[in-house]
Amino acid sequence: MSEVNKNGNTTASKVDTRKTEINKFSLLFNRLGIWIIVVGLMILGMIISKGQFFSKSNIQSVLEAVALVGMVCAGLFYVTYSGNMTDMSVPITMAFGGVIAVQCINFGFVGAIIMGLLAGALIGLINGFMIGKMRANAIIWTLAVNLLISGVIRVVWQGKMLYAEDIAKESMQASAERFYSISRTYIGGVISLMAIVMLIMFVISWVIHTKTAFGQKLKIIGTNYEVAKFSGINCTKSIIMVYVFNGLCSATAGIFYAALRKCASYENGTGYDFDALTAILLGGVSLNGGKGTIIGTFGGVLAYGMLNNILSWVGLGTYEKYLVQGIVFLFIVWLNTNSNRKLGKA
Repeated sequence: MSEVNKNGNTTASKVDTRKTEINKFSLLFNRLGIWIIVVGLMILGMIISKGQFFSKSNIQSVLEAVALVGMVCAGLFYVTYSGNMTDMSVPITMAFGGVIAVQCINFGFVGAIIMGLLAGALIGLINGFMIGKMRANAIIWTLAVNLLISGVIRVVWQGKMLYAEDIAKESMQASAERFYSISRTYIGGVISLMAIVMLIMFVISWVIHTKTAFGQKLKIIGTNYEVAKFSGINCTKSIIMVYVFNGLCSATAGIFYAALRKCASYENGTGYDFDALTAILLGGVSLNGGKGTIIGTFGGVLAYGMLNNILSWVGLGTYEKYLVQGIVFLFIVWLNTNSNRKLGKA
């Protein structure tokens, strides 16, 4: 077709040459995402382990290996989803939850667990207030909190490791033993209590994300904070709730970790911030916020555990594992981002 310009001359109309077709592979990967990778890792695991990958003992090993990371991810997902990238205080929240639980063992087993959870919620409340209300930079603030509380634990407990049996009175020794047993308890002799708690936490997190108005509000907040604010959403309250929930999840993981190590220390939880964030990114959650699912995050946790398990079957050492994990994770995150860009979602 042709057009007539203002001088009366006829000119050829411009042809829209922009690409409108969607790459089918990109669409498939965006919809199924991490689950394609999970299936691929399962097949690779079967080949490398010569059919032993789905044995009872190996499945138990994978679930136990990812249980603590999964617990953290159940809460950290909302921090990233709400547009705050990550929480650098996750390691010390885990450590503090374990330390307080062990220190309060004389309150009884249940009392110790409650106090440990409250310790994590307190850190989350402080983070939420400063980031949600005062608009502090999420990375800088939580990193500062991590350093501050680490210092407090070292000063108050003089850098020592805490053992429940040493702190517990004679009448409370049973509580100390019960505390240690939670990380070594198997339901029906098949699945560990840690794995069950992780699964329950993911179910709760999924319900919050998909079945509540709070989950919908977080999507808007994560996508565009200013739009969410002017649309009437109480962003401050929502972000505070996010960090409190994240603190509870991290403290839960920290309590189980202390029970697993049979001691509480400021070192407990080191590295879990990176591990959890990696699993979340593998699951398709955007660092910019507003995009991602709990189901995808759970897939990222499984992929994290299966990759570690496969590397153990291969016989790689610790340092070699770090190298392979870094390469694989960078590739998967790039693949996810690239598929989003091709779909116009990046």
